[in-house]
Amino acid sequence: MGLLDNNLIAFSLVSLILIPSLNFIHPVSSDSAKEANALLKWRTSFDQIQNHSLLRSWTPHPAVNSTKINACSWFGIYCNQVGRVVGINLTSTGLKGYLKSLVDLELSNNQLTGAIPLFLGEIPQELGKLSTLNKLNFRENQLSGHLPEALGLLTELEYLDLSSNILRESIPKSVGNLLKLYYLNLSNNQFSQNIPTELEKLIHLSELDLSRNFLMGELPPQICNLESIENLNLSHNNFSGLIPRCFERMHGLSRVDISYNNLQGPIPNSNAFRDAPIEALQGNKGLCGNIKGLPSCIVFTSHKQSPKKRKLLIVLFVLVAICVSIGVIAIFFFQRRKKCSKEQKNNCVNNLGSRSILTFDGKIMYEEIVTATNNFNDEYCIGKGGQASVYKVELPSGDIVAVKKFHSPLPDGIVDQQEFLNEIKALTEIRHRNIVKFHGFCSHPQHSFLVYGYLERGSLAAILSNNATANEFVWKMRMNVIKGLADALSYLHHDCFPPIVHRDLSSNNVLLDMEYVAHVSDFGTAKFLNPDSSNFTKLAGTYGYVAPELAYTMKVTEQCDVYNFGVLALEVIKGKHPRDFLPLISSSSMNIALDEMLDTRLPHPSLYTQGKIMSIMEVAFLCIDKRPECRPTMQKVSQLLCM
Repeated sequence: MGLLDNNLIAFSLVSLILIPSLNFIHPVSSDSAKEANALLKWRTSFDQIQNHSLLRSWTPHPAVNSTKINACSWFGIYCNQVGRVVGINLTSTGLKGYLKSLVDLELSNNQLTGAIPLFLGEIPQELGKLSTLNKLNFRENQLSGHLPEALGLLTELEYLDLSSNILRESIPKSVGNLLKLYYLNLSNNQFSQNIPTELEKLIHLSELDLSRNFLMGELPPQICNLESIENLNLSHNNFSGLIPRCFERMHGLSRVDISYNNLQGPIPNSNAFRDAPIEALQGNKGLCGNIKGLPSCIVFTSHKQSPKKRKLLIVLFVLVAICVSIGVIAIFFFQRRKKCSKEQKNNCVNNLGSRSILTFDGKIMYEEIVTATNNFNDEYCIGKGGQASVYKVELPSGDIVAVKKFHSPLPDGIVDQQEFLNEIKALTEIRHRNIVKFHGFCSHPQHSFLVYGYLERGSLAAILSNNATANEFVWKMRMNVIKGLADALSYLHHDCFPPIVHRDLSSNNVLLDMEYVAHVSDFGTAKFLNPDSSNFTKLAGTYGYVAPELAYTMKVTEQCDVYNFGVLALEVIKGKHPRDFLPLISSSSMNIALDEMLDTRLPHPSLYTQGKIMSIMEVAFLCIDKRPECRPTMQKVSQLLCM
C-alpha cells in the first residue's frame, strides 16, 4: 500500500475498510506494539502534510512503555482477537492534500485532491509475503511482464482481479493453490499457452474470466471439476478442438461465453449452452447443435447398424456431398467461361452504383476516360509505381475518380494477367469503410486500367514525407489511422472467404480522404488463402515491410500482413520508417524510450495520449515478433486497439 511505510505493509492486514470490530479484550504483544508504532509514524507524516494534528486519539498513554502500546482502542483501527490490526477506516476525518503514492484506500467524505496513479511495471515476487490478504484488485493498470509464481502463496485470497493490464506469458500453475478463491478475472491481458490444469483445484470458484487473451490449445476436461462455477468467459482467445462433453454435468453453470475462438463440434447439452445468446457462441467456424444460429450436427443414431455400417454411411455421405459440390462448381465455372468467351477484348465492366455513368456502355466509359485524360497525358498523373501510374479523372457526370493504368496492356497469357485479375477479384468482393472503393475495370488491347474512388489527401507516405502535411497530421488522427488499418486487415482475414492476404501493406498503399480516414489500396499482390492449397508463392511486397519468414519459407499466411501492420503502425507514430529500430524491437533485450519513437515534428503528446500511444506500440511490437506463430491475429489486434 503506497501510503503506508514498510513496517505497516508487513502487517496481517486484511482490508483497508472493514465493519467495526467486536468488543474483544485485546492482548498486547510485541507484534501489536510494532504495528502501533508504525501507525504513529504514519500519523506524523499526515500531520506534516496537513500542517495541524489529526487522529488525536492515536497517542500512546504517557505511563505506557513503548513496547506495550496497543492501537486497538484508537479511532478507525480494527483488531482481531489476538490484538493484531486487520482494518483501517478513516472516513470523515478531515483529511486533505495530495496523496501521491495512494493506490487503494477508502477515504470517502474528505477533501482530498489530486489523482490516483496507475500501477506500473512488473508485479514483484514480494507480493507473496502478504499471506493473509483476501482481496487483490489491480484491474485497469499498466502492469506488464509475467505473473509471479509467488502469487500462489496468497492462500487466503478470495478475490483476484488483474484484468485490463499488459500481463503476458502463461498463467502460472501456482494459481491452483488459491483454494479459497471465488472470483478470478485475468481478462484483457496477453496471456498465452494453455489453461493450466491446476485450476481444477479451485472448487469454490464461482466466476472465471479469461477472455481477450492469446490462450490456445484444447479446453482441458479438468475445467469441469470447477463444481461451483456459475459464470465462465473464455471468449476472444485461440482455443481449438472440441468442447469437453463433461460440461453437461456442470449443473451450476448459468452463463458461458466461448465466442471468437477456433472451437468446433457439437455444443454440450446443458442449460448454460442452450440458453446462451448466439453472440456468446459466434466466431467459431465449426460449432453445431440445436441452437438458433448454428447448423445442426449430423449424427447417425440407429442402434441396428453396426459400427462398420455407420462408418460406411458417413463415408458415402461425404463422397456424395463432394460430388454434388464439384458438379455445382463445374457448372458455375462453365457458364461463366462461356459468358466471358463472348465478350470482346475492349469490354469494360463497371460498378458505379446509381451514378450517371451507368447510362453508358463499356465502350463509352473507356472513351470518356481516355478523353478526360487526353490519352493519359502526364499532366493528369498523380503518382507512378513499378507496375502502373495513377491518374485523376473528372468524368462528364461530375464524378472524380482515380484510374490506375498499367504500364503495358495485358497479354493473353493467364500467368501474365495474374496481378491484374488478382486486384479485380479482391476489390469486387470486398466492402469496408477502410478499404478503397472499387468502381470498375477495363481491359483493352491498348490500355488496361482500374477505376477507384478518388481520395483527396493522397498516400500516407506522401503526408509523412512532407513537413507541412505531417504537422497537420496530429496524434489523434494518427491513432485513428492505425485503428482503421487494423479493422481493414481484420475484415480481409476473418470476414472474407477465402481469407485475403494483402501482402504489400505499406505507407504508399494507404490512402487518406479529407477526414483523414485510412483506406487500404493496391491489391496487385493479394493472395487468396485456399484452405486446400499450400499457399507457397514467389516473394512479393515492399522492402522494409516484408515479414522475415518469407525470405526462406515463401509460404503466405495472414501473419505476413500482421508483420506489415506492425511496421506501418510504428511508422505512423515515428513519422518515418522505423528501420533503425526494428533490430532492437525484435530482440529480447528491447529497451526503447517512448520519446525515441515519437515524431518530433508534432507537439509532445499529453499524458493520456502517451498512454494510448504506448498501448499501440505494445501491440505493434507483438506484431513484428520474428516468430510468426507468436504474432496476434488481426482480429485480436483490432480488439486490443479498441480498449
